Amino acid sequence: MFKVTGVSTLNGEVKVRFANDLTRVKVLAKNGHTDIELFELDTPMDKPAIAAYLKTTELYLNPKFAEAIDASDAKYNAKSVVRVAKAKPAPSLEDIKARALLNAVAAE
Repeated sequence: MFKVTGVSTLNGEVKVRFANDLTRVKVLAKNGHTDIELFELDTPMDKPAIAAYLKTTELYLNPKFAEAIDASDAKYNAKSVVRVAKAKPAPSLEDIKARALLNAVAAE
């Protein structure tokens, strides 16, 4: 659960940031981040909730930030796609007999 969130830019790439307190601003700045926009949340949230919440904030009005927020939302709130493998056809009685015959010959 995180109490602070926002965005920052590092080497031209904007990303959503999650933190426990606003001292994170100092760490980001020290490491070369720019356009640091962090704010404190009313209640702690997990990453999926924050990603969805950021779409309702003023940060989302900035196109650069909106792209990063959308990417974060897709990462943390994407619906899992379940792929179902095609079932193999059941072996025929002839296939089973042939396999048994091969195993019997191999055992000799």
